[in-house]
Amino acid sequence: MALIVGTLAACSTRPIATVDTSPIPELKPGPFPAPVATAPVAFPKSRWQPVGWSELPGFQSDALHEAWNAWVKNCERPTAAFAGLCSEVRQLSIASGDEQRAWMQAKFQPYRVEASDGNADGLLTAYYEPQLDAARLPGNGYNVPLYRVPAGFGTRKPWYTRQQIDTLPEAQAALAGRAIAWLRDPVDALILHIQGSGRLRLIEANGQIRQVRVAYGGTNDQPYKSVGRWLLDQGLVRDATWPGISAWIAANPGRVNEMLWSNPRYVFFREEALEGLDAEFGPKGALGVPLTPGRSIAVDRQSIPYGTPVWLSTPGPTVALNRMVFAQDTGSAILGAVRADYFTGWGVEAGEIAGRLKQNLRLWTFWPRHLTPGASR
Repeated sequence: MALIVGTLAACSTRPIATVDTSPIPELKPGPFPAPVATAPVAFPKSRWQPVGWSELPGFQSDALHEAWNAWVKNCERPTAAFAGLCSEVRQLSIASGDEQRAWMQAKFQPYRVEASDGNADGLLTAYYEPQLDAARLPGNGYNVPLYRVPAGFGTRKPWYTRQQIDTLPEAQAALAGRAIAWLRDPVDALILHIQGSGRLRLIEANGQIRQVRVAYGGTNDQPYKSVGRWLLDQGLVRDATWPGISAWIAANPGRVNEMLWSNPRYVFFREEALEGLDAEFGPKGALGVPLTPGRSIAVDRQSIPYGTPVWLSTPGPTVALNRMVFAQDTGSAILGAVRADYFTGWGVEAGEIAGRLKQNLRLWTFWPRHLTPGASR
């Protein structure tokens, strides 16, 4: 498992914003400041309880310079509560971990995230960016389309279900000419739909190969249904992780469409360039900034506002983590007070972790000391 953690850390990338070279305020590590706030703060789906810094597991050990890359990204589109701190964030991108920690202790109050009944235990899952072979034109085994949003999409809501898109002539007519690319495997397409974006090694019509990203463009507004839950409810599997689902698919190729159609939601994509520095970060999350592997999470925004620095702690068994991350994304299944989806990066190894990770979680948030949480969001 140490190899897995090391791989995630290696995915982190350098900040791309211009570094402010003005002098960094002298900040030295010292005793943990006592909490300034004394009363919990209520959010629509959570309660934030002020705590001391000593409550955060592993706070002195995190490689904060990796998290700073994500913080600099946050400052490309900062929310009001954090915008005033961005000049210091950029200056501190070249500081030591001790200086970064001392600055955080001076500027922020930590809060434990709880449900309204005081329960601080929650669930951590993960997501990633698949890397797949694709073709610009159908044929030679590439027969599964990835579609742009259809023309006239807003005139019918909800739109056709996944099964109807695959089988109804009128749905297929509405999508004629809207394919961005074609995959070989419908299960790979489903994985892209669930993850929301992916990287394609695309064979162009002229035979040239290039890398592109397909990013989330919209949905058919049908409800999301887990294919793993469908398999469990049908008594077809006992293991509903992706390895377990893959094993069932291999043994039951004639029932793949039945499984796929159990999820009526269908995702449409848009094509984006994947060159230079774009390739070193993930897709843009709901905050509008590129995700950083191992340092970005999706949250329920009614529990934790976008842009908030978060301390994440999970004991395993798939991977043990105590680290700073940022609330930069959301998802239809990410609901509740102590709930997060952890962005692992891209490729096979990131996918293996994301497919297995489902474990206990605790979260703490950091909010500027001079502001009441929720103010100036």
